[in-house]
Amino acid sequence: MNLARAAATVGGMTMISRVLGFVRDILIAGFLGTGPVADAFFAAFKFPNLFRRLFAEGAFNSAFVPLFAKRLEGEGPEAARRFGEEALAVLLTALVLLTALAEIAMPWLMYVIAPGFAADPDKFDMAVLFTRIAFPYLMFMSLVALFSAVLNSLGRFMAAAAAPILLNIVLVGAILIGAPYTDNPGYVLSWGVAIAGIAQFLMLLWAAKRAGMALHLRWPRLTPGVRHLIRLGVPGVVSGGITQFNLMVGTIIASLQAGAISWLYYADRIYQLPLGVVGIAIGIVLLPDLSRRLRAEDGPGAMNVQNRALEFAMLLTLPAAAALAVIAQPIIQVLFERGAFEASDTQATALALGAYAFGLPAFVLIKVFSPGFFAREDTVTPMRYAAIGIGVNIAGSLALFYLIGFVGIALATTLSAWVNAGLLGWRLRALGHFKADARLKKRLPLLGLACALMSGALYFGAALAAPYLAGSLPVKVLALGALVAGGAGLFAAFCHLTGAMTWGEFRRGFQRRAA
Repeated sequence: MNLARAAATVGGMTMISRVLGFVRDILIAGFLGTGPVADAFFAAFKFPNLFRRLFAEGAFNSAFVPLFAKRLEGEGPEAARRFGEEALAVLLTALVLLTALAEIAMPWLMYVIAPGFAADPDKFDMAVLFTRIAFPYLMFMSLVALFSAVLNSLGRFMAAAAAPILLNIVLVGAILIGAPYTDNPGYVLSWGVAIAGIAQFLMLLWAAKRAGMALHLRWPRLTPGVRHLIRLGVPGVVSGGITQFNLMVGTIIASLQAGAISWLYYADRIYQLPLGVVGIAIGIVLLPDLSRRLRAEDGPGAMNVQNRALEFAMLLTLPAAAALAVIAQPIIQVLFERGAFEASDTQATALALGAYAFGLPAFVLIKVFSPGFFAREDTVTPMRYAAIGIGVNIAGSLALFYLIGFVGIALATTLSAWVNAGLLGWRLRALGHFKADARLKKRLPLLGLACALMSGALYFGAALAAPYLAGSLPVKVLALGALVAGGAGLFAAFCHLTGAMTWGEFRRGFQRRAA
């Protein structure tokens, strides 16, 4: 399998989804702004969306893919299908029970999700209602995660990567069609979230059937395979979902400051684009590839694919992180500043985005390093380091929030990501599972140099473009597009000139190769 080509497939679908997500968020910003309805909806959306990211973006894969692939290659498709059906039966039973309990206990759960809302009864009641409506999304997205893992194990990445596009299509439709005719657009959006979950589940169900791996319902039983899946899955969810746990912690603390949840949400939406396109895509593709190589006892091949994954990830992540830090305010201004979203909101959101940007390479490194453990059916070690990261995030968020406000939450999230990534890389190297080869050691500093040169050019370019960024909407969009395109072009040129990556090498990375 060509890692870059497969990652580009996942990343391309993710890019479409995130672009539609920006359209969605631009519309939400215009209708809701950063007021109490926006805070209530974002808090409600954060809870089921946390589980979507936990399951759909790799954490469930960390436990399921190695076990499913082992049966697929060792015992054949029928044994793999049987294991998938056993996992489906137990997962669905657990999800139905969890959903029922959560719907009943939602008022008490809200004190955990957003304790600051308790001071505003209207906002609190709205958040409870919105979360109850949207919560079934969790159940359907967890099932989507299982079918996605099946398809990824078969080397079919397109359908699973495209499923999130449906969420944004449904929510954009809900805003345009339903929101103008109601006094509370958050109510319509919450129903849109639930409907989107059903749509994505049906899409993956059909894709699995087309792939010849339709799963049928069985009576739930804790078979040895399911027990092993649970033993691997619990720590895998914790370690694979460190970013999402940190964001949830941030939401809880941010609820103590009016508007902070919304500012952090909009900043999160921006930096999730490169994280999804690069980090999550590579993590999803790398895990089944590593699992197959390790089962074939291809140690050198496994080492090489990890080096190339890290190299490819940094090639795309470093310039994205630098751009988000240098031109954070123009990005937020062009995308969101209109309607109920004011200039003061732009300044606040840009501060949060700049803080998140410094952690973007670390978030991506976590996605690159984690498969090195998961492919060896070790989910405990990443869980331990994730727990350390969560501790750093909680302590840092509490300390910095009372010193510098909501920006401290973003900085603490960034710090925890670097701690987690550093521990994962150190442990892989200590176990002999990863060692930077000569090519990687040579190219990382060159990528850093190219990135620094691009950052300087972007800084001066933003100053020159300032009058245009304050103009009409079409002029703003063209100015920001010119900045982004110019930065990307300069980075590519600097990479070629420094030898960090030549045009030919980049092109060959996406050419189809024989299996």
